[in-house]
Amino acid sequence: MCELHTHSTQSDVQTESKTAECPVMRGVTVNKEDAVAEGLYRDYEGTRYYLCCDTCGPMFDAEPEKYARA
Repeated sequence: MCELHTHSTQSDVQTESKTAECPVMRGVTVNKEDAVAEGLYRDYEGTRYYLCCDTCGPMFDAEPEKYARA
């Protein structure tokens, strides 16, 4: 294994694809399925953003460009 690089395992990739970071409350991990079931997501310029709580929705809506990742 190369000391300069970390390698993702299949388990890491599966976990990463099921979760996302809330764009409003950076550092908070969100389960994508739960967020969709609860309506805690926004689509902006072709990208889906998953939110951690009801408070983040209006904040994202007010300034999506501020919270959207490049």
